[in-house]
Order: sequence, then structure tokens, then C-alpha cells
Amino acid sequence: MGLISSVKETKNSGRGLGFLLVFFPDHNDLSPSSSPETKTTLFRTRSSRLLLSKAQSTISICILLLFLTLFLFTFSTFEPSSPRSHRRFLLTRTVSVAKTRRLALQRMGTLFLRGTKCMHGLVVAHIPSDTADEDLRLFMRLLHRSGVTSRSDVVLLFNSPSSATRLTNLVEEENDSFLKLVEVHRTSNSSHQNDSVLGFNLTRFMKKQSKKDISEPIWGKRIHRVNDSASNESTELTHGSVVGFDVTELDPENSLSGFIEHVPISLRRWACYPMLLGRVRRNYKHVMLVDAKTSLFVGDPLTRVRNRSPESVLFFSSSNSKHSNKKGSEINPAVLLGGAKGVRRLSSAMHTEIVRVAMQQQQQQHKRKSFVSESVVLSQLVGNVHMTKNIEVIGPSESIAEASSVTELSTRNSAVASVKSHDIIQRGSSNRLDIMAIIMKRICSFELDSSVYSYC
Repeated sequence: MGLISSVKETKNSGRGLGFLLVFFPDHNDLSPSSSPETKTTLFRTRSSRLLLSKAQSTISICILLLFLTLFLFTFSTFEPSSPRSHRRFLLTRTVSVAKTRRLALQRMGTLFLRGTKCMHGLVVAHIPSDTADEDLRLFMRLLHRSGVTSRSDVVLLFNSPSSATRLTNLVEEENDSFLKLVEVHRTSNSSHQNDSVLGFNLTRFMKKQSKKDISEPIWGKRIHRVNDSASNESTELTHGSVVGFDVTELDPENSLSGFIEHVPISLRRWACYPMLLGRVRRNYKHVMLVDAKTSLFVGDPLTRVRNRSPESVLFFSSSNSKHSNKKGSEINPAVLLGGAKGVRRLSSAMHTEIVRVAMQQQQQQHKRKSFVSESVVLSQLVGNVHMTKNIEVIGPSESIAEASSVTELSTRNSAVASVKSHDIIQRGSSNRLDIMAIIMKRICSFELDSSVYSYC
């Protein structure tokens, strides 16, 4: 039913207003004469509207709870006691984390120094738990000065996360000293190069290379460099990367703990090598495993195996062995080097051999998990033809020279005569501090170098 009302325009009132009122019957009021089909349709329509209204209410409540949860979570991440704004606080914290740790590879490890290019050699140095700070400092200093880092990357294997955190500043200080040393020698007007064994030779790090042939190092994030159109050869600074891992990253479950109590890093490192070397298997041709506590570089030992096969592994005899030149002599586990494939196979075999020897000793003693000698296990492994059938064993035909006599390093001539024929030496434990002081003193005797190191 509709009702229309209007007001006509009159001459006196000018333009009038028109109203249109329309009345429609209420759909909720069903007349008795309505058909059953009409009643059913109206009932269904009302039910659908009711369900739709309930669904919209439920969705609104869920969205409200979601926003409330996000708000509370975001609010809980801020520190109310900080006087700075929340945005500035989060930015500062992100930058701080980025400065303290730069990831080395596949969200693991720490990048201490990014190299200039991809290297063919890799030095993996494990750091025992009883390594003093000055022992590691001397190792890192001679590692750079010897020229090893001009052709190889370096991986430091720490005994624990806490040890890695404690020694991070020390490693970074030595890397900074190395870069300062390079800069001092590059800007020096003197063309004189130190010819001493312990002297620094800049020419090892200055190499001719074409820009188009420079490959990105595998450590750290990729850096997109703009290649110059001119690809002429130029002499540029070349050095490898220095990275660090702790054993929990490469061997998170401590796979040897079920067979040996209190697994030292000298044994646990063999469980870390397969993981590490497996991830970089396509990047390196030669690998060296070394003890950072007892070993000192005075040259580049990897030159010994650069012309060897990828399956080769060079062993040294222990200085305590009475018959160092015989096949049955005990092998020195502090220094091993060879082709990447051979060292990787050796590490896997050594891991298996440690477990076998530990289980055998448990069966014999029937009590507790006994100590396993790394040197004995390695010697047994190398002597087992079946275990080393896929490895080209070289040596042990010589032992590593030990700088046990202070007089050998006290004068320049005698020091050169004693270590010139070697590229790596070992220091004894009895006079460790005396030898360290003498080496540091000799390094400080070079005029350019003394301006770099705080020790001088």
C-alpha cells in the first residue's frame, strides 16, 4: 500500500516543496492468506541472514584477537626502561648483533676477515681448551707473516661457544694488525724487504690478476662488484678469509660422547671435519689440519702437496718416536696436510676408528669409558691398509722441527740456520714463554713492524 503526498507550487509562495511518502507492507507480518511457499521462503531468508550475521561476528572477534595478540607481542619486545625510542632501540640492537657476529657459511660460523678472492687452499686450526691467549696470538701473527694467508683461507675450530666468544677480540686484533702491516709496507718509501724467516714480505700478497678472473670468496654474504670494462692485469692485494666455528655447530650432538667421557677437542675435531669439509668440498684443492697451540708457521707447508694427487695425505712422525724413519713410528697428529679429497676421507675414517677403539677398550675394561690416545689411533689407522685404501699415504718420513732450545732463536744467524729449511715448527711446553718472548722481540726489531704491534 502506498501513499503519495505533494504540495503544488503557488504564485504567492514561489517555488514549493514536494514530498513523496511511500508505504510498503511489512515482510515480517504475514497475512493469513499468504501461501505456504511464501512462508518457507521468508523463513529461509531470515535464517540465512541470521547465520551470516553470526559468521560476521565470529570473524570480527577473531580478527580483533589477532590484532590484540600482535600488539601485545610487539609491545613485549620493547624495554620500557630505555630512554630511547622503540624504533631506535631495535635498530641499534640489530646493528650491534651484526657487528659482533657476521655469519660465515650457511648460517653458521663467524666471519672474522673476508678475503679478496676464492682460494684453493684451506687451513683448519683447532684450538685446545688449555690454549692461552698469547699462544693463539702468536699463532695468528706468524700465520699472517709467513704468507700462508696469501694463498689459503683459515678456519679456526673452537672448543666451545664460550671459548669462541672469549677469543673473538684477539683474532680480530691480529687481523687488523695484519691489514695495518700491509698498509705500512705499501706506503713505505723504502724498497727493502725483510729477508729473515720471521720478517714480513709484502710481495707474497701483491699478485697480478685480471678483474674478470677474480672470484668471490665462499665465506660471508655475496658482494656484487661492478666489473670494470678494462680487464687488463693489475697488481692488487690478495689475502684469504679468516673464519671460526665452535664444535657445537659442526657436531651438535657430540657423537663421541656415548663412547668417551669428557671428549677433548683433539678427538672431537674428527667428528667436525666431515661436516665442514663436506660443505666446502668443491671449493678447495688442498687442506691442512693443524694444532694452533703447538704449531708455528715460518713458511707455507701447503707447497709440499700442491703437485700431489687429490687423494694424497702427508704425515709427519712424532718427535718422541725412537724410530722416526721407520714405518711403525708413531704419527704426529698436530700437523696433517694433503689433497682435499684425501683429507676428507681420512677424517671420516679416523672418526670411525676412534669409535672402534673406544668400544674395544670398554669391552676389555668392563667398567668406565677410558681415554683414547689420538696419536695411537691415527698410527693404527695409517698402518691399516684396508682403512686407507682410498688414501695415498705419504710418510711419515720426517718429524717436525721443535724450537725447544732458546739459543736457536736468540740470534739472527742461528735462527735462520735452524728453521730456514722448515715451513712449520713446534714449540715445547717447558720453555714456551721464553720462546714466545724471543720471537716477539725479533719481530719488534723490524722498524716498520714495530709501529704496528702494541706488544712492541
